[in-house]
Amino acid sequence: MNQKLPGPNSKKVISKMKKYAYDSTFMYPLVIANGHDCIIEDLDGNRFLDFTSNIGACPIGYSHPDVLEVLAEYSTNGTHKIAGQDFYSKEHADLAETVSAILPRNFKAFFINSGAEAVENAIKIAYRNMGPLPGISCLGAFHGRTLGALSFTFSKPVHKYNFPEFPVKRIKFCTRDDDPEIDAVESLLKENKIAFILTEVVQGEGGYNVASKKFIKNLRRFATQYGVPLILDEVQSGIGHTGKWWAFEHYGVTPDIMSAAKALQVGATFYNKRLEPSERSALSSTWGGGSRIDMAIGARTIQVIKRDRLLENATRMGNILKKGLRELVGKKGVSDARGLGLMIGLEFDTRARREKKIVELFENGLLTLGAGQKSLRIIPPIIITKEQVEKGLEIMIQVLSKN
Repeated sequence: MNQKLPGPNSKKVISKMKKYAYDSTFMYPLVIANGHDCIIEDLDGNRFLDFTSNIGACPIGYSHPDVLEVLAEYSTNGTHKIAGQDFYSKEHADLAETVSAILPRNFKAFFINSGAEAVENAIKIAYRNMGPLPGISCLGAFHGRTLGALSFTFSKPVHKYNFPEFPVKRIKFCTRDDDPEIDAVESLLKENKIAFILTEVVQGEGGYNVASKKFIKNLRRFATQYGVPLILDEVQSGIGHTGKWWAFEHYGVTPDIMSAAKALQVGATFYNKRLEPSERSALSSTWGGGSRIDMAIGARTIQVIKRDRLLENATRMGNILKKGLRELVGKKGVSDARGLGLMIGLEFDTRARREKKIVELFENGLLTLGAGQKSLRIIPPIIITKEQVEKGLEIMIQVLSKN
């Protein structure tokens, strides 16, 4: 960095935000102006290597030529935003067709605005089929901040204080096959009428915890045995970050319903056709899938990932990154490094140390974010190169080696 952060232009924007808007979850004083590849530039010309991809929303980085081509195509289109459930558009149909090629067989799509809405509509589909019964979710889960999704979230008290919630039963999110609570879901299903089981495969906000294979397979087995839909939340993990299109593919299971967003550019609920509501307007949203630009970019993103073999790149670069990060374990408060592909969590001994290191990494030109109570989340764009991975590791080793 060639100047103290934040620079003067960034300071003006931050001051305006604090005066006129809710100062919510901003981690450090970064004001984004532009980006290219895996590099983000702020308003004062400072450049940062991005290990966040905007929490997975930018899987092919910034200023990607394919994305710029789509933006140029729509730059003079006066109907780029439509009432997405009232009028048809080619982009809506094209995205549904494109994403169908990477979905389980016999799945259909419902597009909405956000990940939280994707979870809300997954829950609605389950309720329509099962009735308004309790759902099962996991400790440490994050499914969104709308009230339905928030009911099944359980990662930080600040998310839920004084908000009402739907009936819910909670189980431990097991990361080890030998966890004594790995069969807990069966007891709940035996003793209660349940509308659905909802879980992430890699917990996002909860700390990038990776589910054990037996845990996910058990959820699938018991859901089938008791006739309860299994909902898998892929909002953060979906579209390639783990080295596969969907994190659940690492486990050899198929959900009944799933949620996606972020990398897809729009929110989406995907479901097995047998669960489709019989009433035509049971699911709707004025702006659901309503940005023709976003839908076109979502479809192009999937095409780019296929064409450029970026799933393989996510696996290769993730292995390099995990190997380097695991060498830090046991040093200067780093207690664990875990993940799938380029979705990696680094655990610290204290929250205070984690917060301090996030800021120090930023000041040294590397963007990261927190997750869970003491974890650092690392989820760079899946176009990242070996040289960029090594540069990021170099910065992390330098910063994390200090007290």
